[in-house]
Amino acid sequence: MQDVLSMLPHAKKDSKVESKQSKGNALNEMLELRSCSSCLFFECRKQKDLYLWMVKSPGGPSVKFLVNAVHTMEELKLTGNHLKGSRPLLTFSTNFDEQPHWKLVKEIITHIFATPKDHRKAKPFHDHVFVFSIVDGHVWFRNYQISVPHNEIDKVDKGGMDKMTLIEVGPRFCLNPIKIFGGSFGGPTWYENPYYISPNQIRALEKRQKAGKYAKKVKAKVRRKMHEMENTLEPDEFAELWKGE
Repeated sequence: MQDVLSMLPHAKKDSKVESKQSKGNALNEMLELRSCSSCLFFECRKQKDLYLWMVKSPGGPSVKFLVNAVHTMEELKLTGNHLKGSRPLLTFSTNFDEQPHWKLVKEIITHIFATPKDHRKAKPFHDHVFVFSIVDGHVWFRNYQISVPHNEIDKVDKGGMDKMTLIEVGPRFCLNPIKIFGGSFGGPTWYENPYYISPNQIRALEKRQKAGKYAKKVKAKVRRKMHEMENTLEPDEFAELWKGE
C-alpha cells in the first residue's frame, strides 16, 4: 500500500476504517470532506486475503478486486528508479477494449492512476510508465522507468523512441476482478466474474482434499488389519527351540 501511495503524488492517505456495516457511508463522507472524486480502498480479511476497491465518488461506479501475487519494491530490489512525484504514462493491453466491463475498468484506472498535469505535488514531466495487462482474466501491473542517454552527444530527439529503454522499478501485483457495482461502494451489480473463486472456497477445497487423504490412510490401515486377521500365520516350529537354554 505504501508503494502504491508513493507512486501517486496526487493521492491523500487517510486512517483506517473500523466500521464494517457502514463502511461505504463512512468512506463516502471521508471522500467528500477531502474533496476527492476517486478512491483506492484496501480491505484485509482474516489477515490473509487482500481486496482492493476502485471507486468513483459519489455516484459510482466501483470495482472490487482480489489482490494476488504482491511483490513490494523492497522485496524485488530492482535496478530501475524514477523521480518521486513525476507523472506516469499509462499503457493498456489491447484486450481492454474488447469487452464493455474491461473498458469501464480501464476508465476507472485512468482516473485514479493518471496524475493531473497541473497538480501542485506533481513534476511537469514523464519518466516512468505504468503498464496494465489482461492475462487469463486478471489485471497485471508493472512499473517501468524510462531510461535515456545522459550524454549531450547522445541527446534523444523528440520522438526518438529507439534510444529509450525500460527498466522495471516495481512494485508488482495482480488484480482479479470480482464485481462491478453501479454505485459508490455498492449499488446494483453491473458485472460479476463467473470464473471467480473466493479464497474461502479454495481453502475449504484444500481442507477436504487433505481430509480425503487422511480417510484413505485410515481405510488402508483397517484393510491391512482385516487381511492379517483373515490370513493368520502358522506357528513357527523352531520359535521355541532356543528358549529353554
